[in-house]
Amino acid sequence: MIHPTAIISSQARIGTGCHIGPYCVIGENVTLGDACRLHSHVVVDGHTQLGAGNELFPFTAIGMKTQDLKYKGGAPRLEIGDHNVFREGVTVHCGTNDGEATVIGSHNLFIIHAHVAHDCILGNHIIMSGYAGLAGHCVVEDHAILAGYVAVHQFCRIGKFSMIGGCSKIVQDVPPFMIVDGNPGETRTINKIGLERAGFSDETQSALRAAYKLIFREGLSTSNALAKVEADLPPLPEVRHLVQFVRNSLRGVCK
Repeated sequence: MIHPTAIISSQARIGTGCHIGPYCVIGENVTLGDACRLHSHVVVDGHTQLGAGNELFPFTAIGMKTQDLKYKGGAPRLEIGDHNVFREGVTVHCGTNDGEATVIGSHNLFIIHAHVAHDCILGNHIIMSGYAGLAGHCVVEDHAILAGYVAVHQFCRIGKFSMIGGCSKIVQDVPPFMIVDGNPGETRTINKIGLERAGFSDETQSALRAAYKLIFREGLSTSNALAKVEADLPPLPEVRHLVQFVRNSLRGVCK
């Protein structure tokens, strides 16, 4: 169904079964996958591709030009997967340089007025709560949760199955499987409830708790702490991922 007040470029590609409500605007370089639903007053512009089953609520604006002052033209893109929900007032921008892209996976929830800036890379099953914002070039791994009013600095990484508390200021990487909170953000403990809900075993949770203590509470240097984790703890996939995430951090991790 396409409402008669919607303005859709003749060059836009619209999949089957899409619902486009009143006063929506869709640009010429937009592709909507099958069964997408745009409720009303939604703007989709730029070189933007959405997969199937995405739902966009009123006053969402995605695919707009980057706010990065280094923008020089060209065709930077926005690529979005399947079955994402963008609630009222969410904004997502394209990449900055020609040929680059902001990328969002599938099954994510963006609550009111969340913002994803240029060149961010987001995985799957992420929740960004109201007014949470990512500056440019951030990476968010699968199943991360950002509570309301979280502000994330450019080039930060948010690890998988992590939880960031409301109103936190994130200026370094958020380690996977952990809870980070505060201004600036500090790693408080493992994300126990999140890990339990996701079905992680008691062995995995115990190993991650031990790794947390070694990395964040024993006063060791990062390199020594990681070496001790590798020597003393079972080589579970989650422990290895945590170690590699911290080891590969360019900004350092929230301590």
